[in-house]
Amino acid sequence: MAVTGADVEAAADLLAGKAVVTPLLTNAALDAVVGARVLLKPEVLQRTGSFKFRGAYNRLGRLTAEERARGVVAWSSGNHAQGVAEAARLVGTKATIVMPADAPAIKVAGTRALGAEIVFYDRYTEDREVIGRELSARTGAVLVPSYDDVHIIAGQGTVGLEIGRQAAALGLTVDACLVNCSGGGLATGTALGLKQTFPGARVHTAEPEGFDDMARSLAAGERLANAPGGSPPATPCCPPARAPSPSPWPRSCWAPAWW
Repeated sequence: MAVTGADVEAAADLLAGKAVVTPLLTNAALDAVVGARVLLKPEVLQRTGSFKFRGAYNRLGRLTAEERARGVVAWSSGNHAQGVAEAARLVGTKATIVMPADAPAIKVAGTRALGAEIVFYDRYTEDREVIGRELSARTGAVLVPSYDDVHIIAGQGTVGLEIGRQAAALGLTVDACLVNCSGGGLATGTALGLKQTFPGARVHTAEPEGFDDMARSLAAGERLANAPGGSPPATPCCPPARAPSPSPWPRSCWAPAWW
């Protein structure tokens, strides 16, 4: 089922009053380095500290009463885990999260504090998706994937919808948008949302060097995986201090959306 701009608009309606409408920030020094007007969308200010809450709530907020009674299952190392846990708390359902045994302690603590039950696994010898699907089959809980879901993508797309609306309110036109890319939910949704206001905007995805499976998959026309461990070591997706100068982007306005 394809996700549309209308789905993103519907997600924004459901998230109203639940998700934080994060601001667009500017920085004169960064503008000077890049050679363009840069707008930053700080999703670290979002509920649970990540854009992941948007998609999670857009999915869980649509559960039927019968589905809420069965609960939900998700797998995540931290951000999606906390987003699902918070969304589950708000809609009144139980969340079970499959997390790696070596997940950051702060993410584990945050997920538990929001009321979720955690099932740990060994990331080197076990498959979290297999575990999650087995839990779902055994308990009847609804699976909530981190990106491969219409409602998750539409929820993440409210980031792009807000960027477009906020930029327009400032009298600005967004020519290009740079989005971190992992599974592709945020990137896909942001493109759909942004193009509701600026259909001509170009959306570019950013991946760590050595972990660029999305770029390689698009080039190959099929899904490709990253090599275990990655090579070379991963680096930040969008380090502002290393922004290129002169910039390859249009010298008008571009808006990175980061978590």
